[in-house]
Amino acid sequence: MTARTGHAPGSKARPLNWPDDPEGVTAANIDFEALAHVLANTCRRGGCCRQYHSVAAHAVIVSEEIETLDGLADEDRRTLALHALLANAPSAWLRGRLPDTQRAAERSGKLATGIEVAVREAAGLDAVLDEEHGELLRFVTRMAASAERRDLLDGNAAAGIAFPPLKRRIRSIMPDKAAEAWLARFRALAGPEAERRGRIAAGADADGADVAQD
Repeated sequence: MTARTGHAPGSKARPLNWPDDPEGVTAANIDFEALAHVLANTCRRGGCCRQYHSVAAHAVIVSEEIETLDGLADEDRRTLALHALLANAPSAWLRGRLPDTQRAAERSGKLATGIEVAVREAAGLDAVLDEEHGELLRFVTRMAASAERRDLLDGNAAAGIAFPPLKRRIRSIMPDKAAEAWLARFRALAGPEAERRGRIAAGADADGADVAQD
């Protein structure tokens, strides 16, 4: 895949040299720096937000919220927070490709599963979350989505929120800052071994800012 990160305000054109075919994704060719920039230039909800909110920024928010939870062992908290950060990785390959048939939907699902397995392997994670941790991740993700509707959709959206939103406010940040935050969080959670596997550029900025605090 060769993509340019010029789809959002404040983004810079930057070639990302990945294989174009999502069927060919393996742990050996995951580039986490490129992944961060693609996710940072992909808007949540297909762009249906009052302010730009990237997939990368959303992933950082969910990951940070996971790490604040009580009742988890330190290693479980770290790995679940890393799973949260990587949860939307398939959209870097499949973005904008809406299946129009049941067969196409099934194929997209299989491709997404294969990409998830490859990305998690490259990050040093197990391919599948256990049921309890998976449910916990879904719960926090839904809270983040409710906060997103409250803060970044139209003014009437809050009235229709049926799931408790996060207390923190969601604010828009530029793609370059979202990519930096995503990369910094990845480094903190995955460690140097995953960084070597994922070929993050040595000169990339490691100082990501909190993307959700006011």
